[in-house]
Amino acid sequence: SPSTDEATHPMTELTNRQYFLASRPDGLPTTENVQCRDVPLADPGPGEVTIRNLYMSLDPAQRGWMSDAPNYIEPIALGDAVRSSVLGRVVKSNSPDFAEGDIAMTMGAWEQYTTVPAATLNKLDEGLGIPLSLFLGVLGPTGATAYFGLLDVAKPQSGETVLVSAAAGAVGSVVGQIAKMQGCRVVGMAGTDDKCQWLTGERGFDAAINYKTRGDYEAAIRETCPDGVDVYFDNVGGEILDAALACLNQHARVAVCGWISTYNDAELPPLKNLWQLVAQSVTIQGFVVLDYLDRFPEAIAQLAEWVMAGKIKYREDVVDGLDNVLPTFLRLFDGSNSGKLVVRIPE
Repeated sequence: SPSTDEATHPMTELTNRQYFLASRPDGLPTTENVQCRDVPLADPGPGEVTIRNLYMSLDPAQRGWMSDAPNYIEPIALGDAVRSSVLGRVVKSNSPDFAEGDIAMTMGAWEQYTTVPAATLNKLDEGLGIPLSLFLGVLGPTGATAYFGLLDVAKPQSGETVLVSAAAGAVGSVVGQIAKMQGCRVVGMAGTDDKCQWLTGERGFDAAINYKTRGDYEAAIRETCPDGVDVYFDNVGGEILDAALACLNQHARVAVCGWISTYNDAELPPLKNLWQLVAQSVTIQGFVVLDYLDRFPEAIAQLAEWVMAGKIKYREDVVDGLDNVLPTFLRLFDGSNSGKLVVRIPE
């Protein structure tokens, strides 16, 4: 007969490993701020589904959610697992819409299992022959950010010059390729010579600037954009945004997508060239991809068509193991990743 211990703790009880926010970071998050715990996995409640995560998305925005400064969604509460887009396989379902074995994605966390209301899950078709991880990247929120930010916010016209910062990143590299399809001249900014060559080679950008070796950003932009800049897609903020403002043409559009250069800084650098918004009648607009949730199917269908036709090339940086999540996340801030950064938890 089973011992008392076995009867109280059946062998089938699952534990959920989570990386949670223990304290708010001052600068880059450390193992003091983000800690690990193993907790019993409860059964899903009525209308809920539990998925076993296979992939987790790592994005600069997560650093913003770790602070308690006002943001476009609520900060992560202290003690909660770090919020993240996840994709996984259904292991328990309390909803008629999902069966065990289905693949779905949702907003989950840095954890092995995620339990959410079925209404917040998007079911994915495993039979399409598309690598599942792409639904967190070029065929997911990242691709949709590039699609709507460029086409809806910046509205590039054929023959215009489009400048993209963090152009070798998951969003920037897609922005540049879509801009090329619109008939634009595209210049990207990236942090290594390899990334710059990758942009002008495989990605078809017309020119690239290594911002780490070019001290004078404004001079570098003027040199590579001799006819000025009509659209600036900004992923970084800070000094590069300030330099780009000085190089804008009349009626230029600036789409502000991210502020990665200052996410870990206590003080923001002053923007000296904001007057250009008046001098050149410039439109500057910030946006978040959540603004376009109702139009996601449109973006994903178009992006999938472009990916299948080879018109959009993508690069993924996939790292195995949930326990590698924090050091992998920090790579977003030292520029050592290329393309979309994803953590895989092998089945």
